[in-house]
This record gives sequence, C-alpha cells and structure tokens, in this order.
Amino acid sequence: MPLQTTTHIWHNGHLIPWEKATTHVMSHVIHYGSSIFEGIRCYTQGETAGIFRLPEHMRRFQDSAKIYRMPIAFSLEELQKAVVDVVEANSVAPCYIRPFAFRGYGEIGVNPLKAPMEIYVANFPWGNFIHVDGGADVCISSWNRLAPNTMPSLAKAGANYMNSQLIRMEADINGYVEGIALDRNGYLSEGSGENLFLVRNGTLYTSPLANSVLNGITRDSILILARELGIPVVEQALPREMIYICDEAFFSGTAAEVTHLRSVDRIMVGDGTMGTVTRKLHDAFFDIVNGRVEDRYSWLTPVKVGKHDAVGEMVNA
Repeated sequence: MPLQTTTHIWHNGHLIPWEKATTHVMSHVIHYGSSIFEGIRCYTQGETAGIFRLPEHMRRFQDSAKIYRMPIAFSLEELQKAVVDVVEANSVAPCYIRPFAFRGYGEIGVNPLKAPMEIYVANFPWGNFIHVDGGADVCISSWNRLAPNTMPSLAKAGANYMNSQLIRMEADINGYVEGIALDRNGYLSEGSGENLFLVRNGTLYTSPLANSVLNGITRDSILILARELGIPVVEQALPREMIYICDEAFFSGTAAEVTHLRSVDRIMVGDGTMGTVTRKLHDAFFDIVNGRVEDRYSWLTPVKVGKHDAVGEMVNA
C-alpha cells in the first residue's frame, strides 16, 4: 500500500526530518540483509491515544538484536521513549510504528561485526493490512517456513521476510489474499506476516514456537484473552488437514490484528463467516485497544497527539 509520510523520524537519539532519513547504497544492510525491526500500532481511545504493548515490542527488538549480535546503544526505557517521542512529534494517531536497526556504511563483506549500527523509529498512518470483505481467502503456500537452526524465527529480522515475500507473492499471483506456510515437517506454521489460530469444537489451537513461528505480541494477547474468557487453549503441532476441518480460523498480528479466514485452498472454513470464538476474541481485543473497556492489562502506553483520524477496525461480518 502507498506510504504516507510524516514529519519526523527518530535516528540514534535525535529527531530528524523525514526526508533526511537516508543511507548509502553501499551500506551493509543493502547487500546482506542485516536488519531487525518491529511493527507496532498506536490506537485511539476517544480523545486519547495509546501505543499497544510497547514494552513487549521493544523487548523483542532487543532480543532480535542479541540473536544477531547487534549492539544497541540504548536501554529498553530509552527505546520506548524514542517511540513515544516520534509519535508525539508527528502528532498522528492512529498510526503504525516501525522501529528498525541495521548495519550501516563502512564495511563490506559477510562478517558484519565492524559495520556501524543505525537505529531509527518512524511512524505513519496505516489502516487494515489484509483488505477483505467478509473474511480472507487464503492458500497453503508451496514455500515452507524457515527450518530450525537456519534463520532464527524468534528474531524479527529483515532477511527472514524474503521468505515471507515468496509466500505473499505466490498467494497474490494465484488469486488469494495471503498464504500459509508449513514448517519443515509439514505442520502448519504461520502466514507471511501473521500467526495462525484454529478453532474446533470450541477449543482454540495454535502452533507452538517450535514450528518456526514468530513469538507474536498479538498472538500472546489472544492467548491471554482466550484464557480470560474461559476458552480452552491448545498449543501443539497441527497437521495441514486440520485447517480444512476446523470450525473457525483467523490470523493475528500487529498489521492483521484479528482477521478471520473465509476459505483455505478454496475450502470453506465453517460457513465462511466469523465464528463465535473468533468473534469473542476479536471483540475483546478491539474493546481494549479502542478504549471501550478498561485497559485491565496495562497494554496501552499513553501518548499525546493532536490529530485523530479514524481507521476502521476489521469487522469481517
């Protein structure tokens, strides 16, 4: 989707103009994919705004950096403040927030250890990631998710998303809105940028982290809400055919939020509409982030913004 610019971007401790946030074509990241990032949403709650699960996102950012031996010269608290600062400086909500770090200009070659680190935080208006009317029609991809001990799935690294691009392009070319990857053993893993949930006989199923899935922040939120609502939860390896016989299925993620699946490989999921369990979780999630109920888990970090442009939630009726 087209990128809407804002005014400021945070870079290595300072706010700079959007148009000044550039890097050299010979930077290490451009040639070797040496980057990590986060995707975070800021929601509005009436006349106020809050960033969703900011500490958890920035902790995962630190974890990704640690896995790839990237020195980050800012504490968790300083990184969180950087996100708040750029959102407030641009004064746009709701919005999508993109913290990212990469190895910059000065070294060439596979060994990245002497390349300087560059850390940025940007934000911009963004609505629904998966544009559907009445649920998403998806497919099982011919591309598997990354095998264990190859590219670390717990790191949200830019290079990992080359695999995601293959999954998403194939789905798009074949007339689907998204693809679902299997892991190296043929079990259900996740979408190109979303975690996957299934419902059968009232029980919520999702693949464990060992099935090459990202430790999604929204995934964790859904698991918390499900247990609060008394919905039985099972994390286990799921065979491909489970998705064809489940009663409900949905994606979760910062971008996808809670998006129900209408069909998989042109096999209808249930009756194609959002099911009862998915609806409960969808509504519980949006009730919190949109301020309709108390933020009982302290998931929202308040920010002061002046512009409130409504971005409609995905209803999937």
